[in-house]
Amino acid sequence: MTPPSTPPRAAAPLDDVAVLMPAYNAHDDVVRTLASLREDAPVHVLIVDDGSTPPIAVPALPGLAVDVLRMPENGGIERALQAGIDALAARGFRYAARIDAGDLAAPGRLAKQRAYLGAHPGVACVGMWTQVVSRDGRPLFMLTPPAEPRALRRTRFLRSPLVHPSVMLRIDAVREVGNYRAKYRAAEDLDLFLRLMRRYDCANLPELGLYYELNEGGISATKRRRQLVSTLALLLRHFDALNPYDWAGLAKNLLHFVTPYRTLQRVKRALFAAG
Repeated sequence: MTPPSTPPRAAAPLDDVAVLMPAYNAHDDVVRTLASLREDAPVHVLIVDDGSTPPIAVPALPGLAVDVLRMPENGGIERALQAGIDALAARGFRYAARIDAGDLAAPGRLAKQRAYLGAHPGVACVGMWTQVVSRDGRPLFMLTPPAEPRALRRTRFLRSPLVHPSVMLRIDAVREVGNYRAKYRAAEDLDLFLRLMRRYDCANLPELGLYYELNEGGISATKRRRQLVSTLALLLRHFDALNPYDWAGLAKNLLHFVTPYRTLQRVKRALFAAG
C-alpha cells in the first residue's frame, strides 16, 4: 500500500509586495539580480530605468512579473526611488522591497520580511544581515546591524542602522514622512530611515538576506565626499547631545573626511573579520 503523501505547504502570498530596483546602464547586473529572487510565490518587480541608454530590456524569467518605469532622463537614485514608491502606491502595493542592480537576494528573503511586517504593525522598515562580496563573488565581510528598534535609534550615526538594498518598507509610511527626497544627496537612505524612526520602529532580521556587491564605481565610492557632507548634515539635524553614540558617530564621520576610501574598506574588512 502506498503511504499517503504529505500535502504541499501553501506558499506565503506576496501579492502586496513589489521589489523596487533603480537602475542606470546596468542591464547585465539587473538580469543577474532578478535571477536571484527565489521565492515560493510569484514575485512582482518594478525596475526604475533612470534614463539608461539604451533603455533596459528585461527577459522573461520564471516566477517573476517585471514592469519597467522609464524616467525621461537620468535624475539620480533619489528621484528614481521617489518615483518608484509613488508608482507602487498607485498600483496598490503595500510593501516595497529594495535591492540594487548587481546585488543578490538570499532565497526566501521576501517571505520572511513580509511575515515580520505582518506580525509587527508598528515597524515601518525591516532589513536583514548582509554578506559583502567583491565583484567576482569573494566574501569580504558581514554587515550585522542590531535587530532591535531601540538599539538602532541609539547607534544610528555610529554605524548604518539598516543596509538599504536589504530593506522592506511600508509604502504608506514612506509616503507619510515625505518619501525619498534629494535634499541629502547620496544619503537618501539614512534621511528616510531617520524620518521613519520619528514615527515608527525600524528593525533588522538577524539572518542573511542579501549579498551586497562592493562596487568601486558605486555611490559610496564615486560620491563619497557628497555622501559624507549629507551624513554630517543629517547628524547635526538630528543630533542628541545626551546620546554618547551620537558624539561617537560625529567623531567617526569627521575621521572619514581625512581617511582615503580604500583605507576605510581595508579597516572594515579587518574589523568585521575579527568580529
